Amino acid sequence: MVKFNFYGHSCFSLTTENNIILVDPFFTDNPLTKVKPEDIDCQYILVSHAHFDHLGDAPAIAARTGATIIAIPEVLKLCGKTANTYGMNIGGSHSFPFGMVRMTLAIHSCGTAGGIACGFVINFKKGPTIYYSGDTALFSDMQIIGAKEKIDYAILPIGDNFTMGKEDAARSVQLLKAHNVIPVHYNTWPAIRQDPKLFKQIAESLIAVDVHIVEPGKSLELTKW
Repeated sequence: MVKFNFYGHSCFSLTTENNIILVDPFFTDNPLTKVKPEDIDCQYILVSHAHFDHLGDAPAIAARTGATIIAIPEVLKLCGKTANTYGMNIGGSHSFPFGMVRMTLAIHSCGTAGGIACGFVINFKKGPTIYYSGDTALFSDMQIIGAKEKIDYAILPIGDNFTMGKEDAARSVQLLKAHNVIPVHYNTWPAIRQDPKLFKQIAESLIAVDVHIVEPGKSLELTKW
């Protein structure tokens, strides 16, 4: 069983029987969460890019917990020499105790010189295949990701302005052929104000998919796989 725990914006964790995988750990100054970074425990941290609302508290949480930060090398340089890190790059994959992680393209700026933004496909050993796009625009190669993987859950931004909006996110669901979708990266600030119910309506009208709206502070058991 894998549980999705949402902390608002694009910050979430994936909890399995033996591991907690924290993703884009933006707690400090996140207006959608009351959780403090010192309250978080995890063994792995995935970071999609170096903007403050995604790299967030990764270095501090890793230093306290001993968690391994997984990101591209340019982002890992921002995490300090004492952090446990594992570097990857676009198209590469690696097996971890919880399953296989493949790093995918994202169309977005990275937030650090020489770096590129990314997404992740996570194939859990005992659980679903999850695609987290990171911050991205709609791009046609999402079709390739969907053809290569049977995506049980896609975690996608819908906020517009800095990422794709609800219409493009719905179109990405078609390309990915995802069975379930969880929207993120919306309503944190006025610039990315969106109605997730409208996204759900658009996406579910285009393709046979279940859109799960998870409120910050809530969890969802990912049982459909």
